[in-house]
Amino acid sequence: MQANAFVVAEADGRGGTRLVRLRGEPPLLPRQTGPETVHLVGGAAGPLGGDELRLDIEVGPDARLCLRTVAASIALPGRSGHPSRVTVSVRVAEGGCLRWLPEPLVATGGCHHLASATVELADRASLLWRDELVCGRYAEEPGDATLATSVRYAGRALLRQSLSVGPGAEGWAGPAVLGGAKATGSLLRVGPGVAATPTVLGPTAVKVPLAGPGWLVSATAPDAHTLRGYLADEPPPGAPAPGRAAQP
Repeated sequence: MQANAFVVAEADGRGGTRLVRLRGEPPLLPRQTGPETVHLVGGAAGPLGGDELRLDIEVGPDARLCLRTVAASIALPGRSGHPSRVTVSVRVAEGGCLRWLPEPLVATGGCHHLASATVELADRASLLWRDELVCGRYAEEPGDATLATSVRYAGRALLRQSLSVGPGAEGWAGPAVLGGAKATGSLLRVGPGVAATPTVLGPTAVKVPLAGPGWLVSATAPDAHTLRGYLADEPPPGAPAPGRAAQP
């Protein structure tokens, strides 16, 4: 299956945002669920092996967009033996803001899944970007999955990271990578004035500053629920700041 989806947001001139383009094909079906919020609804199972899915997102100057999914993405094997591919391309203009907060990707046994995201941020743009991967369903070893993310800010590289799990990725479950954890993910925040002190958030989670206006939380966990606690998009009201400053 091949499918393309497009989400384009522009400032409405009155302090709000309007969606000037919202189009998709199964299984990528974007639906507006709030003034600045879009949810992706899965119109079919998958991604299945052989699927080629692409999502293009554009946020105009001073516009704001939050994009979520209604459920986890379940990467499944296909009869053809070909990999499934999901490609996300993002452009955020000066003063624009994107919050990308999908539910986790589950790499089921036998799958071969490739996910890549390319994000171009103009100067003074803002971004909150979360990725979560669960390695197999309950009591199941994962198939092969690779997640790659590239972020550029004001024309310069800010973050490039890639993770491969499954039988085709040697050492992925060892102590240098997941250390036996079932779930892993990251939360990236970028924007004017964004900075951080290296902070330990838990036994398997840390926040580090980037060489630019941003920080990155990286975490592993025994399950998706624990992982989300490390990668929550907003702390509960009145909650103390988690973690402690990392020792030099």
